[in-house]
Amino acid sequence: MPVFIDDLLSRVEKPARYTGGEMNATTKSFDDADVTFAFCFPDTYEVAMSHLGMKILYGILNDLPYALCERVCMPWTDMRRELKAAGRPLFSLESRHALNEFDIVGFTLQYEMSYTNILDMLDMGGIPVRTCDRKESDPFVVAGGPCAFNPEPLWEFFDCFMIGDGEDSIVEVTDTIMNCRKEGVSRQECLRRLAKLESVYVPSLYRDEYNPDGTLKSLTPIDDAAPAVIHKRVFRNMDEAYVPTHPPVPYMQVVFDRIMLEIMRGCTRGCRFCQAGMLYRPVRERSVDKLVELAKESVKNTGYEEISLSSLSSSDYSCISELAGRLTDELRDQRVSLSLPSLRVDKFVQDTLTHTQKVKKSSLTFAPEAGTQRLRDVINKNVTEADLVNTLTNAFSNGWNAVKLYFMTGLPTETDEDLIGIAELAKTAAGAYYSVPKEKRVKGLRITCSAAVFVPKPFTPFQWCRQDDPETVRRKQRLVREHFAPLKSAHFNYHDSGVSQIEACFALGDRRLARVLHRAWQLGCRLDGWTDQFRYDLWLQAFEDCGLDIAFYAHRERALDELLPWDHIDAGIDKAFLKREY
Repeated sequence: MPVFIDDLLSRVEKPARYTGGEMNATTKSFDDADVTFAFCFPDTYEVAMSHLGMKILYGILNDLPYALCERVCMPWTDMRRELKAAGRPLFSLESRHALNEFDIVGFTLQYEMSYTNILDMLDMGGIPVRTCDRKESDPFVVAGGPCAFNPEPLWEFFDCFMIGDGEDSIVEVTDTIMNCRKEGVSRQECLRRLAKLESVYVPSLYRDEYNPDGTLKSLTPIDDAAPAVIHKRVFRNMDEAYVPTHPPVPYMQVVFDRIMLEIMRGCTRGCRFCQAGMLYRPVRERSVDKLVELAKESVKNTGYEEISLSSLSSSDYSCISELAGRLTDELRDQRVSLSLPSLRVDKFVQDTLTHTQKVKKSSLTFAPEAGTQRLRDVINKNVTEADLVNTLTNAFSNGWNAVKLYFMTGLPTETDEDLIGIAELAKTAAGAYYSVPKEKRVKGLRITCSAAVFVPKPFTPFQWCRQDDPETVRRKQRLVREHFAPLKSAHFNYHDSGVSQIEACFALGDRRLARVLHRAWQLGCRLDGWTDQFRYDLWLQAFEDCGLDIAFYAHRERALDELLPWDHIDAGIDKAFLKREY
């Protein structure tokens, strides 16, 4: 039965978040589908509709003649309040069916600070948040995405996790659950069948034990259907991978309101802090001919006037200049512009950017990550100050006047000199602008430097490292801010120390953190990725109530022989290699 929300829309700030009905949204008969899948994004509509992975899997499932997939997003505080007051459940955008009416409820795990939203969405949708409380008739709750590579802090809430590329896994999981429903087998037997699928992890079929010092002693299967090691799935041929050329087009502004054209998957650079660069190996490229075809089809079906060439490092695509030239030639008459995120400072592709500026200029984004060469060498970010100067001088000479530079504070071995180097690098960037003759440069230089707090991540060489405690983080941020004060054209942004601390706990955490997460949600934590909603005091209380120490998870070095909570997951990276890099 569809949920009635028309009377609530006038009382919320952005009703277009909840109405659905967008161009290209897939509508099928809910009752006629053999299996129904609610694809849940644990953040607001604006963030969800900017995520390429959601569009890919939504399209794959709806292309199956027997399946139906609908989208569900985390409501903002106003709609959440209205639904609670009216006693109505969380619903899907397409048919407005309640979450608990679907056969499968799937979440994409992109960010640790969205975990409380998952519990809140399940609860609002009428689904018991813990797997042990679900009945035979309840939906199966599944997950995938980068955070699924350490699934343990979420083990109590998900029936299974899909590890790695999801194009094939999501179909296999959907088919298995559909067939189990048709055969009338028990929920437990269905979980056993799921565990036998490649790259699928069913956490209830494993048991954890701990050493006296609190470190993990073992995590072992308790059912013969469960493998000792779960291997990630890799989709090899990118030209054959599904591309959403007719995705739903929002009625409202979203974070990335453009066509996202995935040109390659993976990265060879090996930055020691970067989880994505490790998890998405090996590098796989799409051909230029295929990308041009996909771009033209996407423009025709959506009406967008901007294409973002999406990858972890766009300028590392082997045919980037040819691709940019061909796309510009094909789409110039339609006034479609290109943007190149994730540019490498040491691989500035001059002719590529010349193509991208023919229609519209946007700001350039680079990530030096650290303020000194010594620290860039430590993190294996093989770019030099000379690279940056040459790159920016080139850009400023060709009409750019806005640049964004991304850094981190708290990197291993960091000193105050490295931190001051962030401001010095901003000053150097300004110098590159002013070195261009006045008549050749565009007025209004804008340099924005943003510094995230280093968070150690699984499957990186820095997974054994500690994170700075919040007091140290704040001291370092003050130091950098003081050195930015004299810079007129440069602005410094930085992250909240408390948010980064909780993120580190859940990135590196074990199964015991599931209790903390559940308690934090009970206390009222939700929408933690939004600064104005984050409640650090409630998170501290949740840790205290569960008898666990934040410092144990976020602020200690791990021994190289320590069993890590994600060691049963094979991400395709040799642990001996990570140790050597560390």
